[in-house]
Amino acid sequence: MCKVYHSVGCLTTVKTHLSRHNINDFNSINEVLHFRQNFSTLRHQIISRHEQLIENEKVALEAEISQLDNIIKADKAQFENIFLSEIEELRLKLYNLSSSVSLNFIQRLINFTKQWSLKKKLQSLELNLDNNVSNAVSDLIDQLQFKTNRKQYITSHFRDAVNESCFDEINNIENKQRIIEEVKNSIYGALGEYKVVKELENLSDDNILINDFSLSFNPAIYNRQENDYIKSIQIDHLLITPSGIFIIETKNWSEKSLASLDLRSPVEQIKRTNFALFKILTGDISRNRVKLKHHHWGDRKIPVKNLIVLTNSKPNEEFQYVKVLTVNELLGYVKYFKPVFTNEETETIANYLLNLND
Repeated sequence: MCKVYHSVGCLTTVKTHLSRHNINDFNSINEVLHFRQNFSTLRHQIISRHEQLIENEKVALEAEISQLDNIIKADKAQFENIFLSEIEELRLKLYNLSSSVSLNFIQRLINFTKQWSLKKKLQSLELNLDNNVSNAVSDLIDQLQFKTNRKQYITSHFRDAVNESCFDEINNIENKQRIIEEVKNSIYGALGEYKVVKELENLSDDNILINDFSLSFNPAIYNRQENDYIKSIQIDHLLITPSGIFIIETKNWSEKSLASLDLRSPVEQIKRTNFALFKILTGDISRNRVKLKHHHWGDRKIPVKNLIVLTNSKPNEEFQYVKVLTVNELLGYVKYFKPVFTNEETETIANYLLNLND
């Protein structure tokens, strides 16, 4: 099985983007894609669930209101009896005081004062009987009013109640969908790159695959023919084999995308990458930084081949400097070339490139 290093670049881009926005509940790119494709269904399910929750709340409120109403009636009757008993008790005390015969002036004065106090208390209880009863059950009345208002609101503004209920969930998935849409190209790119990796894994273990290979140059490499200063390169897949190096760019493009004039040509991109990698390898071979077995004719060359792998369909045309393949054609093409390096030399080249990788 082919030795594989690093995650595919598009997957890293997607993970980094989601993590930066505190979205950490996806375990794979397929889960992200599934969420994106089923967003409308998920949104509808959330709304339907909250519609049922509001309906259930309405039924529960009706039962609670009826129960509270009965409790309030029972408590009112109980408190009214308590207050009436207190009134009767005060009347009895007042009667006993008014019928008693005082022996002296001081006793009559005390008696008069007590009667006056009892009359005031009695008068207050009689006048405020209904208020006192209501105050005794005020908490229950407040609860009843709150539940009654809530039930009336649900009945009259059902849709608003549902929207309020599911607001946080809907807002959460809409925000997640918006953030995912920002990297939708990378999501489909990651799927394409993953297909290529799974295909290349079928190669024997004397092949080494480096995903998301990137390299910066200071000073920049100058391509005189193109009048281009190359400051950095990024390669989807760098395959090091006994027959040489394959620069592989993966495109998960539809037929419409293939025909689009707005998309940057992957041919130009891979030519640029090939030039920079060739310059580095050639220079470091001559400086003996990449140690290959000596040949009496001179320094050996590392063949570098350019591949563009399309996961859906490919153009009918052939292009200079690059071979365009489908995923199904990839292994056959790689295996076509005869080995020119030993396994040890292949490992040497791979380790050198892994150490260079940014």
